[in-house]
Amino acid sequence: MPLPPAGPPPVAPLYGELRYGLELARLLADRDFHRPASRSSDPAVLLVPGFMAGDQSLRALARWLRRRGSRTMGAGILLNTDCAERALEGIESRLRRLAERADDRVVLIGQSRGGELARVAAVRNPDLVSTIVMLGSPVLHPLSVGPAVLGAVRSVARLGDLGVPGMLSSECGDGPCCAAFREDLLAPLPPAVRGAAIYSRSDGIVAWEACLDPYAEHIEVESSHGGMSVNLDVYRVLARILDEGEGRWTG
Repeated sequence: MPLPPAGPPPVAPLYGELRYGLELARLLADRDFHRPASRSSDPAVLLVPGFMAGDQSLRALARWLRRRGSRTMGAGILLNTDCAERALEGIESRLRRLAERADDRVVLIGQSRGGELARVAAVRNPDLVSTIVMLGSPVLHPLSVGPAVLGAVRSVARLGDLGVPGMLSSECGDGPCCAAFREDLLAPLPPAVRGAAIYSRSDGIVAWEACLDPYAEHIEVESSHGGMSVNLDVYRVLARILDEGEGRWTG
């Protein structure tokens, strides 16, 4: 069963992703990254990595959040290539555990495909989630990606079709296994859950238009796709969101 056709290609060229090292260097040179203002009231945060990445890809972000005072937890993902519904089982289990430990609702931060998974977890668990932040997540059309990434998705799907464990399959794209996920991905966010969609017009992996979740606030940054987890401007946006807590906030 073929995957759905790809959406519009990324506006920016793929070589823009070579900025990752510069973005990381800029972040590491920033004093506030190493010594952020500690806030005992900062919420617990669950982090969900992007496609073909694992929890380690968000290690810098997790450490910064802990220095601020947040309790953090990874999604328990070594390689984000699994069927969405199977991946969500583990994410929701960790979400319940973290919310119980924090005795409060949790902030979900997901990068790329991780933002899609986090969004559905928020839709299904509004009693456990206060805020969902999506970093370069093409929630409107998950296959609005460049040719190289689309080729990787199709390769993973072929492995899944052959029964290789931990891999999504062609059926995940348009079959019944992930039909509920696809519906929830486009569903309105619950009224009690704030949403932020952080995107970059120079994203070399996904089409930035596909990231504009109509139920979230849109916040533009100058960043590569992969670099959103180490981009100083993204961290400043996240700090503002966390600082304002349950109150109103704007990008």
